[in-house]
Amino acid sequence: MNEQLLRQLMALPAETEWLEFKEAKQQENFDDIGKYFSALSNEANIARQNCGWLIFGVTDKAPRQLTGTHYCHQPPGLEKLKKKISVHTNHNLTFVAIHELTVDSKRILAFEIPPAPRGVPTTWREAPYGRIFESVGYLALNKIDAIRTQATDAIRTQATDADWSAQTCDTATLDDLSPDAIASAREKFRAKNPQLAEEIDGAENLTFLNKAKLAVQGRLTRAALILLGKPEATHHLSPTVAKMTWLLRDEEGNTKDYAHFEPPFLLSSELLFGKIRNLTYRYMPPGTLIPTEVSQYDPWVIREALHNCIAHQNYELGGQTTVIEDNDSLLLSNHGNFIPGTVDEVLRRNAPSEMYRNRCLADAMVQLKMIETVGSGIRKMFITQQRRFFPLPDYDLSQPNQISVRLHGRILDPNYTHALIMRTDLGLMDVVALDRVQKGVEITESEFKSLKPQGLIEGRRPNIHVSAEIAAITETAAEYLKKRGMNQQWCWDQILELLKIQGTATKDDLRRLLLEKISDVRSQQQKENFVTNLLQEMRRKKVLERVGSGSTSAWRLCKPGDIGEN
Repeated sequence: MNEQLLRQLMALPAETEWLEFKEAKQQENFDDIGKYFSALSNEANIARQNCGWLIFGVTDKAPRQLTGTHYCHQPPGLEKLKKKISVHTNHNLTFVAIHELTVDSKRILAFEIPPAPRGVPTTWREAPYGRIFESVGYLALNKIDAIRTQATDAIRTQATDADWSAQTCDTATLDDLSPDAIASAREKFRAKNPQLAEEIDGAENLTFLNKAKLAVQGRLTRAALILLGKPEATHHLSPTVAKMTWLLRDEEGNTKDYAHFEPPFLLSSELLFGKIRNLTYRYMPPGTLIPTEVSQYDPWVIREALHNCIAHQNYELGGQTTVIEDNDSLLLSNHGNFIPGTVDEVLRRNAPSEMYRNRCLADAMVQLKMIETVGSGIRKMFITQQRRFFPLPDYDLSQPNQISVRLHGRILDPNYTHALIMRTDLGLMDVVALDRVQKGVEITESEFKSLKPQGLIEGRRPNIHVSAEIAAITETAAEYLKKRGMNQQWCWDQILELLKIQGTATKDDLRRLLLEKISDVRSQQQKENFVTNLLQEMRRKKVLERVGSGSTSAWRLCKPGDIGEN
C-alpha cells in the first residue's frame, strides 16, 4: 500500500464488498475487527480480488477525507493484533500486512486481508461473515455455497489441470539420474510393494521408473529429477529452485553453521537429517526418582516434516525448504499455501485430502516410503508427540505462500506432561487444546468447555493454565503439600503483616516475599500472574490501595472502615 493506491481507493464512488473505511477515532472493538476480517476475506474471494482492505483514518462517505487514527499507536500493538486475529480464524489466517502511512500529516492504517482459501469460507470465532450493504453480518447462504463449490470445481478439473511435478522433461535422460539414488529407490519400492519384488528386480531402470510413476511412457518427470536427479541436472527444472538449507543458530539467533543440499532429495534429505543434533533430553517422570532419557526429537517425526516440505513445496514460486535448528526446537518451512485449509481440519477429518499440489511427486514419495499415505502424516506426527509426552508441533500458516512447523525438543510445562502421562484416555483434540494452553495461546469457547469439566485447566479466561492438580495426583499427599507451598490465605496474611510493619511496599517487595513460597508446579509466569491477581483482588475488596504511579508506585492498607470481606 502506498499513497497512490490509497488515493485510488478513496476515489471509488462507493465502498465495495471487499473495502471498508473507518475513521477509528476511538479504540476499535477487537471482536468487530475480527468480523470485518472474516467478511472482507470472504468478499475478496467471491469478487476474485487479491485482497480485501480495512482502512482506518478515512471517512466512509464520499467525498472521503483523511482524519488520521491513533489506533494501536504504541508498539508492539500491531504485531500483537496480527497474532490475536490468527487465533480465532479457521485458517489461522491473519493480515497479509498492516501498512502504516503518513499522508498529509495524518496517520493512516491499511489492513491488507487475504481472500478466503478456495473452497472454505473464512470464519471468525467459528462463524463466517460477509457484507450486507454497508454493514457486516453473517455470510449469506448463497455466498457460502459459492465459496464451497470452488473445492468441487477444483477436484472436477484437477484431472485436466497441469500437475507441475508430473510434467515431463523431454531433454532429460537416464544419465541425468544418480545411480545410487535409483538403487535406493528400487530397494524402498520393493519394501513398500513386496508382491512386485521379482518383477522389479528383473526390470530395466526405465521400466521401474514407469512403475514407480516417475516416468511417463519413457520420459522422465520433474518429480524424478527432484528425487533421483544428479545435482548438475537441475537445469532441466529451470527457473525452479530445488534446494534445501540447514541452519544452526545460537541463543542470540546468530548462525553458527549451515549447509545446502541439492537433488537427489531421496538421498540428500538423509544427509540433512544427519546434520541435526538430536541430543539426549532428561526429565523426571511423576512418582519416580530416576530421570528418563529420551532423544529431543522422534526421528520419524523429523523425516515426515522434512519430506512433507519436499512433497508439498510450490516449486513454481522459486522457494526452497529451510530447516533452522536452535538449542531446543526445529523450524521447518517451505513455500506454498496449506491446501487442506487448517491443521485442525486435517486432525479432525483423519482422511486423505482430495486436493494435492504435486500429486505425482507425493504419490512417488509414498511408494518410496518417504512419507505416509498422503494426508495421514500430520495426524501421526501429533499422536507421536502426544505419546512421547512432548509439546505438539506448531504450524504457522499466517504468512502468505509459506508454511512453517516448529518441533519442540524440550518440555515446556511439567503439568502438561503429567496430564498426558496420567490421562492416556484423552482424545487428540483435547490434547491439542491443552497444548495451546501451555503455550499461552488463546483457546476457543468449545475447547474451554471441554477441558474445564475434566479438571485439566485452572484459572479464569483469559488467564488460564494447565491444572496443577494433575501433577498433584501423581505424588503422595505430603510431597504435594510441600511442593504446593503456602496457599492464597497465607499469602494474603503475609501481605497484611508486612504492610502493618512498614506501611507501604512496592510490587517488587511483595514478589520477593511470596514467589519462593508459591507452588513449584507453577511456571515462573504463572507465579507472577498469581501475585498480580492476588493484589488486584485485595484492591477490589478494598483491603489495599495503590499510591503513586509508574516506577514509584506502592501498595498500602486501606483505612479500617474501607476494608472489605476477604
